[in-house]
Amino acid sequence: MTPVDPAEVATIVTTLEMRTRPRPRPMPNAPLGLVAWADPDPAKYRALFARVGAPWLWFSRLVMRDDMLTAIIHDPAVSVFAVVDRAGIEVGLLELDHRRPGECEIAYFGLIPELAGRGHGRWLMAQALMRAWTASVERVWVHTCTLDHPSALNFYRRQGFVAIGRAVETFADPRLLGLLPEGAAPQIPLIRPVG
Repeated sequence: MTPVDPAEVATIVTTLEMRTRPRPRPMPNAPLGLVAWADPDPAKYRALFARVGAPWLWFSRLVMRDDMLTAIIHDPAVSVFAVVDRAGIEVGLLELDHRRPGECEIAYFGLIPELAGRGHGRWLMAQALMRAWTASVERVWVHTCTLDHPSALNFYRRQGFVAIGRAVETFADPRLLGLLPEGAAPQIPLIRPVG
């Protein structure tokens, strides 16, 4: 085993891809909608990013400088969507990145934990794939990791993605840095460095 600094978190990241456009099928039912965010405000984007991702220690967009984040989420080849419930409350995030010719990365895909296990993920993935597979796309890909929902990897595989690689990632625990509340992701032990 390789020790990990107590102030850091380690995860195994799996890259998955789809090289064939899925055959058309009926859209799964869901009481949700998808709202395109054209040129989203970085603060509003980060609020939804944290709301959806805090249970899984998503932090990368929280530490990114405003100008860097804005350059990504305002890029015409990047599409950001909020998932909304019937009351118009934002309950999920979808970000599609078409900046590489012939490819689409599902950069962020998630719903708030209260919606887990209700089949809404299938609806959101159907929405994502419908938008990802533009005429010029030959590859759609996504990352997931062992910090994500325990069903994430198998969910992507059931949707037709194939695992093509693994990597180990370590990073400073965002709870210790004050980027996320200490109570975020209680399934991942918070280890305070001694001394």
